[in-house]
Formats: sequence, structure tokens, C-alpha cells
Amino acid sequence: MSSCRWMKLQPQAQGSLDRLSAVLSDRVRVPWLWGGARRLELSVVPPLVLLPALLRLAALHFLLGVAVLTALPVLVLWYYYVTHRKKGRTLFFLSLALFSLAYMYFLFVSEVLPRGGVSPVQLAVVTGGVVLTVAAMLHTKRDPGLVRRARPPHSTVTYAAARYHTDPAFQGPGGREEVLLGPEGEQSAREDWCPACGLARPPRAGHCRICGVCVQRLDHHCVWINSCVGQANHCSFLLTLLLFLLTSLYGIGLVLRSVCPGQNVLLALLYCPGVYRQYSDALCFTCAWYCSMVTAGLLHLLLVQLVHVSLNVTEREVRLAARNGAPGDTTNYSRGLRDNWAEFMTMHLKAPAPTLDAV
Repeated sequence: MSSCRWMKLQPQAQGSLDRLSAVLSDRVRVPWLWGGARRLELSVVPPLVLLPALLRLAALHFLLGVAVLTALPVLVLWYYYVTHRKKGRTLFFLSLALFSLAYMYFLFVSEVLPRGGVSPVQLAVVTGGVVLTVAAMLHTKRDPGLVRRARPPHSTVTYAAARYHTDPAFQGPGGREEVLLGPEGEQSAREDWCPACGLARPPRAGHCRICGVCVQRLDHHCVWINSCVGQANHCSFLLTLLLFLLTSLYGIGLVLRSVCPGQNVLLALLYCPGVYRQYSDALCFTCAWYCSMVTAGLLHLLLVQLVHVSLNVTEREVRLAARNGAPGDTTNYSRGLRDNWAEFMTMHLKAPAPTLDAV
């Protein structure tokens, strides 16, 4: 029935594209080095094909470059909106990030390096920056700080809230203490309980609907690493951003000095006469523009993160405060600039906070 609709150019039923994508993703498999075949995630493929094609197309003419470099971020933002609305996981953005880094380095080695003007030390700096960025990204993906159960489920109900009214007289059989919660305690218990994971969350933990897990001090779900950013990997996430920005800015400077000799590096992106006379120069110039756009976006992200760390607030807490109609009420955990940064730099060393189950 679905194939008939496709052939007749009729509107598709809701969810038919998702089902088709799932079937294709399950059927398409690639041979694996250690035997057998592995399932190929289709969302990995588009960046591998579209990015080189679009950048090489943009290098043919100045107007094509303007059109492609304008449409590319629009397409990426549209795809982000579609996937974010469905709360589904995708490897598209991770594939785009890693392949962009690898492809830019490949063009640097194949197009810029043969021109001369790049010393071995400069090549080593760019290479080291790429390697360190990838290593920091892989470390960031390891564990965001999942909230794990402290012990197997039991029959005693335990609320994750302050003990408001306790008295030795309220002792159950076997000496088990029974806690009587007031209205504030009941509200806190409801807020800290995660029905999806079936556990009580420690303070500042949150549930990620994309990953389906609770994360300690959840900041946000980052599509570029396809993982959450939380207590255990927030420092390495900022390190990844910083390494990428430094490597990208240094590489852009080397490329512009090569294709726009004699021009000021800061002005070369806006005015580089004769750069489209040779296709190789135009391709390098287009890639420099692409890297500049990505760098500007990640620089904005880094600045926002630095402000949040200085105020000891997470992106999730900022969004919750704005949703509750109190966007300025985000300083509950702030202890001053120095103490906030000291807490941030050492929070990944803390042992995971235990949490209790309730049945």
C-alpha cells in the first residue's frame, strides 16, 4: 500500500518515512573487519556525500558559494528541528562533526601544504590539534555521569526529600523508621522521582528524553557528540570546544595566508581578489569560510557555557526557570565566581551520588 502511494505521488501516511528508514537501516549492512556484518545507521551517510559535493560546488563561482554557504546551515538547522521535535537519536550531527574535521584536514594536507609556506612545526600544531580534539570528544562521549541504582529494588518506599517530621515514636516493625512528609516534602518527592527510570534522582539531576537515562547535574543533550553533557563529562566537553576553536582558528589563518598572500588575515575572508581564478584557491577559500561559520557557532556555545559555569547554573536549569516564568531565578547554587569554578573543575572527581529505588 505504501509503495502504491509512492508511485501515485499521493500523500504518505504519518510515520511511513520513519518505518521506511528503519527497514532500510536494518537491511543495509557493511562487512566488519572482525567477521560478520554490522548494521549501518543511515543518518551517517548524508554528511559523507553532501559535504564534499556542496563545498566543491560552492568553489565554482562566487554566487554559488554564497548560495551554498547560506543554504547549508539552514538545512542543518531544519534537520535539527525535525529530530529534536521527535526526541529521537541520530548520528547525523556526530558524523557531520567528525567528517568535517577529517575533510578539512585532508584538504589542508592535499591543497595547502604542497604550496609551501607551511613549516613542519605549523603542520605538527594543526595535526596535534586535530588529534587532541578527537581524543577529547571521544573522552566526552564515555560517560556523562549516569544516575545508577545503589541497591536492588525493595518493597520500602523511600522519598528523595528532606525529613520534615520524624520522631522516635514513629517506628514501624523491626525498628524501620516511617517518615511523615509535609506538603513541601511531598512536592519535592514528586519532582525528584523519575517515572521513566524508576529511581529517585539526586539534586540537579535530570532525565534526558533522547538518551532515556537520568544524568547527574544534567546540562543538555549535545547532538554534536550524540550524548548528554553532565557532571562527569562537562569539563571535557568544554575542553573539546576549546581545542577545536584554537585548532580551527589557527588552520583558517594558515589557509588564508596561503590563498590570499599579502592580505590581512582578518580582512581576507571579506576581500581576497582573484581567489576564484584557480579552482584550488577557490576550494580552500570556500572551506575557510565554512570553518569560520562553524567556529562562530561553537564560539557562541562556549561563551554561553562559560557564563553558565561562572553562575553555577546549567542550561537545563535556565530553560526550566524560563518555562516557569522566572528566567532570572537561576542563582540558587551560586557561591561566587571562584567557588563556582572550583566546584566545576572538581565535580567530575566526586563519587556518584547514591540513589534509592522505590516500588
